[in-house]
Amino acid sequence: MTADSEFKRRTVLKAGSAAVTATLAAAPAAAAQPSSSSVDITLRVNGRDQRLTVEPRVTLLDALRERLDLTGTKKGCDRGECGACTVLVDGRRIKSCLTLAVMRQNAEITTIEGLAQGDRLHPLQAAFIRRDAFQCGGCTSGQIMSGVACIDEGHTKSADEIREWMSGNLCRCACYPNIVAAIQDAAK
Repeated sequence: MTADSEFKRRTVLKAGSAAVTATLAAAPAAAAQPSSSSVDITLRVNGRDQRLTVEPRVTLLDALRERLDLTGTKKGCDRGECGACTVLVDGRRIKSCLTLAVMRQNAEITTIEGLAQGDRLHPLQAAFIRRDAFQCGGCTSGQIMSGVACIDEGHTKSADEIREWMSGNLCRCACYPNIVAAIQDAAK
């Protein structure tokens, strides 16, 4: 090959695709191995201690979904704007995409999977069904978790108050009137 032909477009593309293929082939093996900076943590989730090895940068959302297989907590925007990832930590609602898992050791974490008591739904879960307060389901778990906190905090005196305290949770299907009605029902 001459010096001129070494840098033809086709040659560069072939070399680049071979490098990408080799990198992708090695990626699953690398992803399965904890990095040298991984830490062992214990999270108390839905009343049970869960031991994990995570990198310090892993969000609580990713630890719940990817490591503990608790997929009821949804990943919406991954920026704290939509509220789909809302969970309760020590009884307070937080957006789990905005906190690191390592920061939540020694805290009581409740996810949507931890609300029901066996086959008996939490009153707000039952009210969501009764009031048809969901459509696509993308925001439902976050809405319910935030609604539980709204009730526990005593912010259910009026529909306007509920809307104000639920304003950090977005519903792209616009089920807001039904969500407010479900929270009012469950608060009674």
